[in-house]
Amino acid sequence: MTTLKAGDKAPDFTVEDQDGNEVKLSDFKGKKLVLFFYPKASTPGCTAEACNLRDNWEVFKEKGYAILGVSADSKRRQTNFKAKNELPFPLLADEEKEVINAYGVWGPKKFMGKEYDGIHRTTFVIDEDGKIEEVIGKVKTKDHAAQIL
Repeated sequence: MTTLKAGDKAPDFTVEDQDGNEVKLSDFKGKKLVLFFYPKASTPGCTAEACNLRDNWEVFKEKGYAILGVSADSKRRQTNFKAKNELPFPLLADEEKEVINAYGVWGPKKFMGKEYDGIHRTTFVIDEDGKIEEVIGKVKTKDHAAQIL
């Protein structure tokens, strides 16, 4: 789906998290960033993925990674998802799909025979200089941390 690949400069963004705080890609300069896009907060696959990253949070921190989740959900829905699952990282409420479109993860999908537009579950690992290190398109929701680390 996305045309971005390892070695590309990560598209810059400024969008609000679940609490209304402005989050920019440049906030993470000097850190490694795991930017994971998920279709919808509080659905089974997205919950499994977010909780797997949460359960490995200490390992990510030790290795110098920050984590950001992104979906087109409202701030309220992101706040509920974060609180219910005790997620230690921010969730971006990208309702205007600015980040989603910049990273090319929005497009046609099929589910139970129906075709619709939505977010393709994709993770970008971005280095300290804002370059994409890895693009993970086939995300294993229950074992995503292992794919990244």
